Amino acid sequence: MAEKNENSFRDRISTQSAEGGRAWVHINPPKGKLHNYRSIVATFLILFLLGAPFVKVNGQPFMLFDVLHRKFILFGKIFWTHDFHLLVIAMITMLVGLVLFTVIYGRVFCGWACPQTVLLEMVYRKVEFLIDGNARNQRRLAQSDWTFEKVWKRIIKHTLFVLISTIISHAILSFFIGADKMIEMVKGGPLSNFPAFLLMLLFSFVFYFLYTIFREQVCSILCPYGRLQGVLLDSNSIVVAYDYLRGEPRGKLTKSVGNCIDCKKCVEVCPTNIDIRNGTQLECVNCTACIDACNSIMTKIKKPKGLIRFASENEIKSGQPFKVNARIISYSIVLLVLLSVFVGLFITSKQTETSILRTSGSLYQVQENGDVLNIYNMKIINKTNNNLPIEIKLMSHEGEINRISKTDTLFKNASMEDVLLLHIHKDQLEKGSNKIAFGIFVKGEMIEEVKTAFLAP
Repeated sequence: MAEKNENSFRDRISTQSAEGGRAWVHINPPKGKLHNYRSIVATFLILFLLGAPFVKVNGQPFMLFDVLHRKFILFGKIFWTHDFHLLVIAMITMLVGLVLFTVIYGRVFCGWACPQTVLLEMVYRKVEFLIDGNARNQRRLAQSDWTFEKVWKRIIKHTLFVLISTIISHAILSFFIGADKMIEMVKGGPLSNFPAFLLMLLFSFVFYFLYTIFREQVCSILCPYGRLQGVLLDSNSIVVAYDYLRGEPRGKLTKSVGNCIDCKKCVEVCPTNIDIRNGTQLECVNCTACIDACNSIMTKIKKPKGLIRFASENEIKSGQPFKVNARIISYSIVLLVLLSVFVGLFITSKQTETSILRTSGSLYQVQENGDVLNIYNMKIINKTNNNLPIEIKLMSHEGEINRISKTDTLFKNASMEDVLLLHIHKDQLEKGSNKIAFGIFVKGEMIEEVKTAFLAP
């Protein structure tokens, strides 16, 4: 851990030394009740990362983001580029939700659910603790010459890091090409899928670099969310905070000082190398490791827990409990509306996506029997994993539909294009443009209605 004077946190980020170089962070293994809770959450998220691509719903992957083929699957439902509005609404909902969550609970997402923190703290650092030991041993190895111990530990550790990075890159790529395709590529070997193999190497290198070299600097330097929280937080936001009224002045355990005995255990477990006693800082990811460390010391010296805890500035300063303000209410209303819209559109999304438009540049034709003919271009997209027998009927008028194509089967995950010749007798029509409706039927059940215009003399 780099040596810092009392106010150095005001001049530079925690991973920068006084000389301007990199201050490598070596921490002790965190432990405690909150760390156990974080481990449970992290285990679930890691299992989801590794297992979700292999889960199927009605024969479809649980989640798939096939950007190249413009095909997206969420919870087993297929979405195409026609459903791009759902993605936009989902992204806006996530953004508003993140803002609202930060306003109320601070940066808890970063410490408990962010992939960067989860994988770094719960996978890579665990390997590091297992091989290199605690912070003191890590610093000793980093500063020592290349002895036999250092060489074999570095080889084993970085070999495992490369292996883990490769597994993660395969898991991430499975979300974009599908688990079945990924397994097929792995069985085929690098030469049979050389472009994909190069992409896998690139992904693996990126993950290796992020989690073994750049590490916590992603949160302090690269991620904009750390700086954004300075705009979103206020004195009523709940964050990981040090109770300075109870803790100060610091000193040895006597009646004349506060509860903080300046043991620095909270600093020794901090993954971003900050001192939480200096107040909320952009590097803090609310991982709660300092809370567990401080609570263990309070238990040993027979003082109440919670010297470092989840609290707002107002709660610490004046004992004022958390309260809902106008900003939280407004964000919540917006979030509720967006969630309702997204869920509604998601649930009511159709099996097919049909467009029927009059052929560009064509006019009506009057037949000898009094029928008026309009020509339409039709395109139907099948969003399901089943072949659908399609039937097209005119719902608004009596008329005759002639199709150029004689194919009635809409194949799974495919589209059908056709030309429709629609005859309607002039007695049923008004002059100029008439509104008509087509029904798309599957096995006698109408699954979609499409409205368009019909021109008449």
